[in-house]
Amino acid sequence: MSTQGYRVTASTGIHKGDRDYQQDQVSLMSHHHVKGCVMAVLADGMGGRSGGRKASDQVMMTARQLFDRYSPKDDDPVAMLSQLVMEAHMVIKLTAISSEEEPHSTIAVFILNPDGSCHWAHAGDSRIYHYHGKQLVKRTRDHSYVQTLVIKGELTEEQANVHPQSNILMGCLGTEKEPPINVHSIAKLQPGDTLMVCSDGLWHYFTEAELGSVLAALSAREATEFLIDKARLRAKGSGDNLSLAIVKVEAAPA
Repeated sequence: MSTQGYRVTASTGIHKGDRDYQQDQVSLMSHHHVKGCVMAVLADGMGGRSGGRKASDQVMMTARQLFDRYSPKDDDPVAMLSQLVMEAHMVIKLTAISSEEEPHSTIAVFILNPDGSCHWAHAGDSRIYHYHGKQLVKRTRDHSYVQTLVIKGELTEEQANVHPQSNILMGCLGTEKEPPINVHSIAKLQPGDTLMVCSDGLWHYFTEAELGSVLAALSAREATEFLIDKARLRAKGSGDNLSLAIVKVEAAPA
């Protein structure tokens, strides 16, 4: 897909890992009416066999509805993303009342506007990474117990990754507390930029430098397949559901 001065290539991937059922969901949506407007959304559901799937379903449904109504010319993208997080949270809480399970979900979502700006929001421990070439520009910070220890200087990122309580979340959708919402905006993406959104079932197995090397060296599709294969290998038979979407910005052919 080409837009002013650059071309976007993208890919999504999902794998059940070694779990019995799939609770992750990921989607890359092109806007129905606005050329060059794209949304990537990922949800990692939790809570019983069907609870987690219900929760991630609600995130996807809410994202589609709001994105359909979104107008890049008239609407504030950050306000729309914050609304998406809060609406999905409310819908998941209502689902919980009508079912026995406790459905929860993470969310990580970004919008690419036709003017080249990019905006993201997340709650939980699904991540968004922004690389330029193989260099990490920025990534989201998890709403997790171990991330709070990293921020306090009590753990390194490497120690946090192998910490026995690395899966304890401090905030996500569907809980009693309102979800934390972190947002970020990039004024204009440049050729050589890559955005990746992924669940903890994927990022858990890679350093930031490894991810940067893979994303810089391979096409979006090849990088997706490579990262899934490598994560599966490194999980050694105990891997979680994993999902990702990669969007690469390249200079448009003259």
